[in-house]
Amino acid sequence: MYDYFLGGKNNLPADRAAAEMVLKYVPEIPIGIRENREFLCRAVRFLAEQGVHQFLDIGAGLPTQRNVHQVAAETAPDARTVYVDNDPQVLVHARALLQDSPNVIVAAGDVRRPQEILRDPAVREHLDFDRPIAVLLLAILHFIPDDDHPAGIVRTLREAVVPGSFLALSHVVVDERPEAVAPVERIYQNASTPFVGRLSSEVEPFFAGLDLVEPGLVNLHEWRSDAQVVDPLLEKSKPYFLCGVGEVR
Repeated sequence: MYDYFLGGKNNLPADRAAAEMVLKYVPEIPIGIRENREFLCRAVRFLAEQGVHQFLDIGAGLPTQRNVHQVAAETAPDARTVYVDNDPQVLVHARALLQDSPNVIVAAGDVRRPQEILRDPAVREHLDFDRPIAVLLLAILHFIPDDDHPAGIVRTLREAVVPGSFLALSHVVVDERPEAVAPVERIYQNASTPFVGRLSSEVEPFFAGLDLVEPGLVNLHEWRSDAQVVDPLLEKSKPYFLCGVGEVR
């Protein structure tokens, strides 16, 4: 479905049918996904400029254009990146695509079990946990039900890194489209992961224990963007897909 929203070809008829049903309720999803990618690039560039040259991208998905390691290398050629995903197909393709990138590894892991990721010998060998690390949780927590304790997941990751590290997070919110929550959640019940509709007030606590950098918790296109034109489907005053970057104290 994600691939279909982006106009890709790595999707099946069932994906396309489900995606079209979702678009009836939330037509701006493709725009939000593209904006999320732009936020990733701006956040990684910002973090590299702050001197953070280690990145742990959890729920990374398939490599595409302007990946974390590529953006980081523009500022810090020595930057090291770990991509984590739990999809076997993603892991196979990512390892094949990134096998010639010495500063990058791909690790199997599930964000719902952060301790397993943190204990992974390959992750520990590639990243120095005695130095600042940027943890990226982009467009993933809205697929984590409350029963899996998303706030606890964030806390575990935050407590595993040293002060001066950062956490970048983005999350769909439903403040302005509450009537779409139930039908969209029903559609995603047949997908590989559920969708969880949360309000912005339920996303804010994920940043507990972090010092939010300016401009704080905002819509994707409002985070340090120099874009002069905003898509008319995205009204600045309405929360739709929040993001933020927080420093570990």
